[in-house]
Amino acid sequence: MRIRKTTQPAGECFVETGEQQTYMEQENDWDRDLLLDPAWEKQQRKTFTAWCNSHLRKAGTQIENIEEDFRDGLKLMLLLEVISGERLPKPERGKMRVHKINNVNKALDFIASKGVKLVSIGAEEIVDGNAKMTLGMIWTIILRFAIQDISVEETSAKEGLLLWCQRKTAPYKNVNVQNFHISWKDGLAFNALIHRHRPELIDYDKLRKDDPVTNLNNAFEVAERYLDIPKMLDAEDIVGTLRPDEKAIMTYVSCFYHAFSGAQKAETAANRICKVLAVNQENEHLMEDYEKLASDLLEWIRRTIPWLENRAPEKTMTEMQQKLEDFRDYRRVHKPPKVQEKCQLEINFNTLQTKLRLSNRPAFMPSEGRMVSDINGAWHKLEGAEKGYEEWLLNEIRRLERLDHLAEKFRQKAAIHESWTDGKETMLTQKDYETATLSEIKALLKKHEAFESDLAAHQDRVEQIAAIAQELNELDYYDSPSVNARCQKICEQWDALGSLTQNRRESLERTEKQLESIDELYLEYAKRAAPFNNWMEGAMEDLQDMFIVHNIEEIQGLITAHDQFKSTLPEANKEREAIQAIQAEVQKIAQYNGIKLAGNNPYTTITPQSIDKKWEKVRSQLVPQRDQALQEELARQQSNDHLRRQFANQANMIGPWIQNKMEEIGRISIEMNGTLEDQLTHLRQYEQSIIEYKPNIDQLEGDHQLIQEALIFDNKYTSYTMEHLRVGWEQLLTTIARTINEIENQILTRDAKGISQEQLHEYRTSFNHFDKVRNSFEFKACLISLGYDGDAEFARIMGIVDPNNSGAVTFQAFIDFMSRETTDTDTADQVIASFKILAGDKNYITAEELRRELPPDQAEYCIARMAPYTGPDAVPGALDYMSFSTALYGESDL
Repeated sequence: MRIRKTTQPAGECFVETGEQQTYMEQENDWDRDLLLDPAWEKQQRKTFTAWCNSHLRKAGTQIENIEEDFRDGLKLMLLLEVISGERLPKPERGKMRVHKINNVNKALDFIASKGVKLVSIGAEEIVDGNAKMTLGMIWTIILRFAIQDISVEETSAKEGLLLWCQRKTAPYKNVNVQNFHISWKDGLAFNALIHRHRPELIDYDKLRKDDPVTNLNNAFEVAERYLDIPKMLDAEDIVGTLRPDEKAIMTYVSCFYHAFSGAQKAETAANRICKVLAVNQENEHLMEDYEKLASDLLEWIRRTIPWLENRAPEKTMTEMQQKLEDFRDYRRVHKPPKVQEKCQLEINFNTLQTKLRLSNRPAFMPSEGRMVSDINGAWHKLEGAEKGYEEWLLNEIRRLERLDHLAEKFRQKAAIHESWTDGKETMLTQKDYETATLSEIKALLKKHEAFESDLAAHQDRVEQIAAIAQELNELDYYDSPSVNARCQKICEQWDALGSLTQNRRESLERTEKQLESIDELYLEYAKRAAPFNNWMEGAMEDLQDMFIVHNIEEIQGLITAHDQFKSTLPEANKEREAIQAIQAEVQKIAQYNGIKLAGNNPYTTITPQSIDKKWEKVRSQLVPQRDQALQEELARQQSNDHLRRQFANQANMIGPWIQNKMEEIGRISIEMNGTLEDQLTHLRQYEQSIIEYKPNIDQLEGDHQLIQEALIFDNKYTSYTMEHLRVGWEQLLTTIARTINEIENQILTRDAKGISQEQLHEYRTSFNHFDKVRNSFEFKACLISLGYDGDAEFARIMGIVDPNNSGAVTFQAFIDFMSRETTDTDTADQVIASFKILAGDKNYITAEELRRELPPDQAEYCIARMAPYTGPDAVPGALDYMSFSTALYGESDL
């Protein structure tokens, strides 16, 4: 750095930066006598005053006399705050000279803090109203804040501004800009600049080179009226001066540069913002679609689970069968579309996340309770409830079937017992023994003994009736009250019969000593007839007993037992014939001795005719009926076994087929060949071949329905259940759909990020070679294969691809990292810079400015989402575009 001191008008000073130094060196060739011309000072005074007021009016003030109004330093500090956008130290409000000097020094210190070293200018000269020093200071400010940053093709500030003017005016006749003084005297260059950017404001063809005053006034008036550039020069002063002041012309022309370059920047900024907002609007639409689909699916699950968890039992088998049919409709009709919705929801979520990553946006976080994991959890709960509901249905049907069987058995046994007990109380309470003879008493006693034997024989049936009633209670039979009442009545009657029997025996025994006569043959008949009769009644009861079996083995066991019973019939028939022979012997003795029998056998009511009648019913009716019922059940069980085999044959083929397809998809996802489009076509064809297998699943569902309708609850011929195969089939469809979606996302990534097919193939090959990159050590080897090296570099990359330190890296995270390494995307800082341009360098923007610069829908989008600006320079209606921009990229919250 070097400092050049020279005697110059207006206290001229220069900065020591390289650009400014070049400017000074160019100025060495100027005519010093011309620079001292009072006309030069007049032009500077007017131009600099207008330039200062163009900024001071933003703060609601202005100056009238440039050397007087800056003397106290207050408006000077305010000017610097407005043009820099920064806050200066608080000024001193005293009116003493020392206060003014301190304020000016604060302003000069601020200028120096911007890299500008002032030469030959001190606060005392400004406070004293030195016009030349004041003008020199203002020129330094203009040079630093309005001209220094102008650069075209890496030129200096002055050369850059000159080059910009030359390019913009090149197409216009009679315009040849070579400097910042005489090239502007005829006014055509000013008009050409305006016409080049705003052709509707000036009719350039009507301008004449020989009328400079009209040309200049036209340009000055249009600039002030339409471009918000205050009039800083007088046409007469420019025309009347041999060479206009270069600083004044440069200052005025720089205003045109900023006005027009600002418009171009605003357009560029608006385009960038529109692009970013369009991406955000599309992503928000996808988020809304996801939220709605997730809400609908969760609502369906929420409504369905209570239905599946409802375990209110029905009273009849018909009602429970209807519940089972409703459940089958749910499985066949209602659930499959929801399975597809769930799969599509996961695909939409993955696609949205890919688009967000590609547009440098934060990952989408669904609202609380609508995460994919929440949906999977709800789905898992749904399937748990579904499985529990099916198990409950089948168990309940089994229970009702058992209850119906027990209830019918109870009614049969109760009816038989009630039929037997009918009239027994009357018989036990009669007083016939009081007037009976000894032989009659003995007969009554024997008869009573036979009754007691009969009573004891019926004890087992009463206990069976009570046991069945107890079991019906334990199984919650719906008609238990009536069963209990009937059972209670039977038990109470049985207890009464026991007491009455005991009482009658005691009465008969009291008179037994007086009675001795007995008919041995009648007694023997009675003793043998009663057990045989009970045996026949038991056999009849057993032959009519209902049965329930679930497989061939059980029915074959019943058939074997029945065959064993039939094998005992010949021996029973011998007993029947022996009993009938006793009755025949009684008749023979009576006839032989001339005895007239008084009625039937006094010891029993069992007649030979009743024995023959029951025997005939057992042999000719009940045994054949039992044979037929057992054979029909055998046929049904054989049919059920056929259904088991039919289902098992299909299931044993479909199960391995699904497993094989799952393994093939795993291999396909690793061994991808050809372009991504080829892979996508191949996968879709593969998916279609899987879908075409669906009729086999449907056929198996039909076989499974037949099995359930037949109430078959087990299948020893296969280890596959319909539930297991359904889950496998749904997983197969979901897996191929996710694999297709991964390829689609790779295509989306490739197209959006500009990754070539070869690069993508190289990334996939490297990733797959290291066994899907299960840990950081393998990922380090993968990166080495792609040309990365160094522990620091590895640590940086791991922080990107595995931010949670899980120890594993997914291919999607890997491909996102590689795409970011090779492409460029917009950032929050870029969007903030674009908004700052639209806002005119303010830290806030207004709704009016947004509506002026952006399309209507995107302007309203921003207005609706921007928070009010609360900074120190806030005005009513100010909006905070910085927080809004960072929120777009997830760097802060609105």
